[in-house]
Amino acid sequence: MAAARCAFAAASSFFGKYYLRRPLHSPRLISVSPWTCARTRPAVSPIPFHFSSWLIGERASSYSADTCNVSSVAADGSFDFELITIGAGSGGVRASRFAANLGAKVAVVELPFATISSDQTGGLGGTCVIRGCVPKKLLVYGSKFSHDIEESRGFGWSFESEPKHDWATLIAQKNAELRRLLGVYKNILSSAGVTIIEGRGKIVDKHTVEVNGKKYSAKRILLAVGGRAVVPDIPGKEFAITSDEALDLPSQPKKIGIVGGGYIALEFAGIFNGLGSEVHVFIRGNKVLRGYDEEIRDFLADQMTLRGINFHFEESPLAIEKSSDGLLSLRTNKGMERSFSHILFGTGRRPNTKNLGLEEAGVGLDENGAIVVDEYSRTNVDSIWAVGDVTNRVNLTPVALMEGGAFARTVFGGEDIKPDHVNVATAVFTQPPVGCVGLTEEKAIEKYGDIDVYTTNFRPMKATLSGLPDRTLMKIVVDATTDKVIGVHMCGDDCPEITQGIAIAVNAGVTKAQFDATVGIHPTSAEELVTMRTPTRKIRLKGTKVPEAVVGSSQIL
Repeated sequence: MAAARCAFAAASSFFGKYYLRRPLHSPRLISVSPWTCARTRPAVSPIPFHFSSWLIGERASSYSADTCNVSSVAADGSFDFELITIGAGSGGVRASRFAANLGAKVAVVELPFATISSDQTGGLGGTCVIRGCVPKKLLVYGSKFSHDIEESRGFGWSFESEPKHDWATLIAQKNAELRRLLGVYKNILSSAGVTIIEGRGKIVDKHTVEVNGKKYSAKRILLAVGGRAVVPDIPGKEFAITSDEALDLPSQPKKIGIVGGGYIALEFAGIFNGLGSEVHVFIRGNKVLRGYDEEIRDFLADQMTLRGINFHFEESPLAIEKSSDGLLSLRTNKGMERSFSHILFGTGRRPNTKNLGLEEAGVGLDENGAIVVDEYSRTNVDSIWAVGDVTNRVNLTPVALMEGGAFARTVFGGEDIKPDHVNVATAVFTQPPVGCVGLTEEKAIEKYGDIDVYTTNFRPMKATLSGLPDRTLMKIVVDATTDKVIGVHMCGDDCPEITQGIAIAVNAGVTKAQFDATVGIHPTSAEELVTMRTPTRKIRLKGTKVPEAVVGSSQIL
């Protein structure tokens, strides 16, 4: 049979141009790829060609033409499950629940719950719920009260003594909420009829997963194992903590060094600064938030500095040293900063693909260890799929949810849905927070050439009485040729909430004229987005004909 399957691969060159219009999940189909059994093949093959199983026989659906290794499937071609998902984070739970609701027999494999992840611990809900978005946002809320108290003084509030914060209470309350959410996720899966298998899952072959020494077979396997925080390999790295530990420390840091300029590092800088810790942020480059709009990057750094955060730009960590009194020192390319109670590395995360059996199963990985998938989230092994951070596409919880839903609806629901990673709105819960959707000014220039940029930098109403130096920056990027809004970026109070609504408009393709025709809500910061009438600058690089009102030369006007 293996030889027969290899022979059919050659036939694909003849049938390759004929794509039969049927969903990828269709029963009694066999997938034939031009790279079948080849020693060298692309990491991801195109969507395979589908041929009715009667061309080969009734048992064809139990085999794959994408590999010459026969799977460990029961003699009658049956499986324990139609889908086994490894990883019960956002993407895994969404995919498993949707698949079960569509009639599939589904199991999900997840490690036992713990607030700090390891090779032996995880928990239903995954990174976002246990050691990411949810607990982080709870700590952001807790840390913001110090700023609220400062603001209140300008509104007539006074306090007989300075308010005090108890770290232990915050962490206990946070952990109680995590345990509640653990029960919610368990109920969501159970109510959908999903079997929960606790333990570490490992792929044995393309249709088999082993958990705690027991093997389970599945027609399809979905990998949704997420990522893990990493610490660079420098002397003394064992003294550092990551975001996992930072969310569950037994005591609040008195002085903390945070390495990294991305959103994780900056969010924790805001949290600990708001709670009263002395915060130093060490950044290899000369700006925060690489990849975000340049004006937003500069504005945020200025606002965070005004709130008391100490930035050390163009400083790379070389070593961590621990003194006899237990305090830590961070040695960088520019010198030594001493007396830290904690040093946190927020320098990135890595796909959690080690010891999953992927190499043995032939699943393609990129140079960073991420699982390579096609536009439908399928790997080069036709029965194995992957969604979420483990694929290192757009590493955000809502994106993992979208990918998981698209997978289930395509494979089990008869639809043809590809995850859409264009114009994904994002928020950074710094203090002040950032919200954005669409292209940055820099990327818009690269793509369109001719753009108009509208900006406003203002003092919000609350700051007029509080007396604090808080400001808000809002920015709209417009394609000058079509008047279409192609990017919106903002930094200031409530900006993430505003961005969610604006994202709908940007994805709908609205024009700047439609923004202008919208009646604002007064008094709000958000109304600024519909009252910016005059471009701050016009950029003309392509020399294309644009509406008369915005005609300019091939330069920044």
